[in-house]
Amino acid sequence: MSGLVAIRRADAPAVKELAVISGKGGTGKTSLTASFAALCQSAALADCDVDAADLHLVLAPRVVRREPFSGGNRARIRAGHCTACGKCEELCRFDAIYFDGAGNGVLERTFRVDPAVCEGCGVCAWFCAEGAIEFGPAVNGEWFISETRCGPMVHARLGVGGENSGKLVSTVRAGARRIAEERGLDLVLIDGSPGIGCPVIASITGASLVLAVTEPTLSGLHDLERVAQLTRHFGIPTMVCVNKWDLNAEVCERIEARAREMGLAPAGRVRYGSEITEAQIRGKAVVEYRRDGCASDIRAVWANIEAALEAPASGPLQGSAYANSRA
Repeated sequence: MSGLVAIRRADAPAVKELAVISGKGGTGKTSLTASFAALCQSAALADCDVDAADLHLVLAPRVVRREPFSGGNRARIRAGHCTACGKCEELCRFDAIYFDGAGNGVLERTFRVDPAVCEGCGVCAWFCAEGAIEFGPAVNGEWFISETRCGPMVHARLGVGGENSGKLVSTVRAGARRIAEERGLDLVLIDGSPGIGCPVIASITGASLVLAVTEPTLSGLHDLERVAQLTRHFGIPTMVCVNKWDLNAEVCERIEARAREMGLAPAGRVRYGSEITEAQIRGKAVVEYRRDGCASDIRAVWANIEAALEAPASGPLQGSAYANSRA
């Protein structure tokens, strides 16, 4: 099969969104995204890997605005109003309430809620006859608007044990899109989360194009198949890049053949090289550090992605010259 996929819907917005994802962490997804940002220079950047964000380590953002993020509600017992009746502890299905809270002048101790365990269901507050339980938004992290040498960037930091990263991803994406529209930029470049869970779904839904980054291993092939099922479910055109392909050329060929069978277009290959690490030590993307080796491979991949993004609405996604040569 040639891997033909419609590039985008006819009603697609003027601002396109490219989401770079991977079936697992450590495939080189963020390294590629940083290089794409350096090559593009006309995109709003969104680091949607909020559980383990690291795009900022390469792009050195200067924060110009920061906002708290609330992923849900939490309960808190006001010791001064608590009569220690124990109803809240009895009703809590998550064992988040303990009888070791502060005293209040009448009682030596009261109940307290462990915020790391509380699931925010609100049952304790609903049934507290004394109104001693506050129930409201909890701050789970922060999100930021920054400036980088490659353009504006929206990113976030989820608190330790913080939840609802899918909601935070949506917040980051919306912020980056708004900036792109305000500044007349034609692309939002998304460093997505690894895997296929809620943060990934929030990273890719409605995107113009997904680039799935994988490695030449059997587990890499398996992870790519799962990613392909996800993007096919949401009807998002998808390209594939095999990173460190020369570590196992035979498996790389298998991955690209399987990608074409699944309707995914190969975007290209990136060889293994120490220059990527060397560049990151210097706080640079590899395409800013070198022009040969891995950097030249990434430039070729980016050229194929640009061609796919610029294809007519009714045109096929074929991975440009690279995919045609491998078909």
